[in-house]
Amino acid sequence: MQDDAIPIIRLPNNAEVPALGQGTWNMGEKYSAEKREVESLRAGIDLGMTLIDTAEMYAEGGAEKIVGEAIRGRREEVFLVSKVYPWNAGRTGVIEACERSLSRLGVDRIDLYLLHWRGDYPLAETVEAFEGLKASGKIGAWGVSNFDTQDMEELLDVPGGRNVAANQVLYNLSRRGIEYDLLPWCQQRQIPVMAYSPIEQGRILHHPELIRTAKANQATPAQVALAFLLERDGVIVIPKTSSAARAAENRDAVSLDITDEDWAALDAAFPPPVRKKPLEML
Repeated sequence: MQDDAIPIIRLPNNAEVPALGQGTWNMGEKYSAEKREVESLRAGIDLGMTLIDTAEMYAEGGAEKIVGEAIRGRREEVFLVSKVYPWNAGRTGVIEACERSLSRLGVDRIDLYLLHWRGDYPLAETVEAFEGLKASGKIGAWGVSNFDTQDMEELLDVPGGRNVAANQVLYNLSRRGIEYDLLPWCQQRQIPVMAYSPIEQGRILHHPELIRTAKANQATPAQVALAFLLERDGVIVIPKTSSAARAAENRDAVSLDITDEDWAALDAAFPPPVRKKPLEML
């Protein structure tokens, strides 16, 4: 395929990141897979997918260690995203959790640090802690994950809340609920949306219409599913793979030029929402 450049998304703090990055959910869980996982991430970096998303939750820090190994000697090439558990999101808990993540990653700064989902700590307290980490240089920016529109509106009302740099949510062809309100809300405010599980952990890849569209475009179903998200303004897509070959396949999704007719057929097979739906999570 033609090696088109990966589109660039600008965060509210003016950092520029590729619209196609790499996820790490389920990495670091098996010792036997670690070498392959590291090699896959490195291959992705080589291909320009330099945004890597991880979390303290993934393999209880194991994924962060995999990322740390993958980026060793290449820190300046990579935009690092990690996430804090909601029960660590208090004034001191955030700082301690961030220090642990920094240690596992082997770095002195996380570029974007997210609250993994809403918990019991007041948003104002979490934001205050995030702003403190930013002021100390431990993080470059902060954001949230699994926040619906009302959560985002609440966030913007707390002191410092308007500094939110991204919202990471479940979004793919079969989970289009955010298109009704959350996605346009974020787009209007230029808050990027990070789409996790962009191929629904493989479950949508056997859908007949997705297969037909892929064949018509000399592509794979996964590439079409990624291309669907890459068409959206302000959306960062973070597929996870432990295969260097699959990382290259994901990279080629950028070069797909799918016709309006094929998009219409996919819309018919995976209808966009016609009413508000609660935010879905995996």
